[in-house]
Amino acid sequence: MLSTAIQNLPTQFAFKPKIENANKLAKRKKYILAGMGGSRLAADVLLALHPSVDIRFHKDYELPHYADTKERLVICSSYSGNTEETISAYIAARAKKLPVVCIAAGGKLIELAKKDKTPYILIPNTGIQPRCATGFSLIALMTVLEMKKEIAQLRSLEKTLKPKTIEKKGRKLAQTLSGSVPLIYSSTQNSAIAENWKIKMNENGKIPAFWNVVPELCHNEMTGFDVINNTKSLSEKFHCVFILDKNDHVRVQKRFKIIEKLYIARGLKVEKVILAGKTRAEQVFNALLLGDWTSLALSEHYGTESEQVPMVEEFKKLMQK
Repeated sequence: MLSTAIQNLPTQFAFKPKIENANKLAKRKKYILAGMGGSRLAADVLLALHPSVDIRFHKDYELPHYADTKERLVICSSYSGNTEETISAYIAARAKKLPVVCIAAGGKLIELAKKDKTPYILIPNTGIQPRCATGFSLIALMTVLEMKKEIAQLRSLEKTLKPKTIEKKGRKLAQTLSGSVPLIYSSTQNSAIAENWKIKMNENGKIPAFWNVVPELCHNEMTGFDVINNTKSLSEKFHCVFILDKNDHVRVQKRFKIIEKLYIARGLKVEKVILAGKTRAEQVFNALLLGDWTSLALSEHYGTESEQVPMVEEFKKLMQK
């Protein structure tokens, strides 16, 4: 059950990954993370916690053409191990003789890694969805990046995160958002949280949801909500959630206040979520857990299937024809 997976998130930080074929793991300071959907969420969180890491995301087939691609370690991340875009990236990396490492719970990606004697980390296959395995994936990713000190700090989350205490707040927020299309806003440094919320609303709640960041949205998206009588019907279904951080740039904080004022004056609804926790990691994961509970409660409200993604499975079958 999804509720059990949410409550068990802290236990994932006890995971101690082992790099198989470690003697073939190339040492690099730059990285390309090839991964889709929930298998990429951990890398987003990594950058939210450690923005200085030089990692680029690749969410497509094969590999991108960066000027310094040959200087980067290609990390192929697929929880199932069967994501076709990620397998394509792995094959491309091998063909170009680029250094590569795989992170998966099994599937074809691990089969290829074993066959090719490529370095890989096997994530515990506990039956949860990829979007619920952020702890496992993050610890595995940081192990590849040799972030031993940072991993030690992260392990404290096993005791300090209290998912159950956040459930009530998430369910209350879901009641407020019911009947609306969530629009999640954050600062750029917290974009991983905003996008994660959007993804959980889509995959858990099975509802449309969108996200954006301040200050960029002040230069474009905001103008889409300059409501007049002819456009009111387009805007009235949206309900904004501002993810606020006291450590955001002072001008970003001011922008949020002004956006709230302008939106409310035009009849839009705004909710505010303030990051809470003693450490940056606690703040990020407390916010992610709140998004989990909110999306689960929305799923229950609408009577949707919160755990499985039948439309994705239907799409995959059609792709095979």
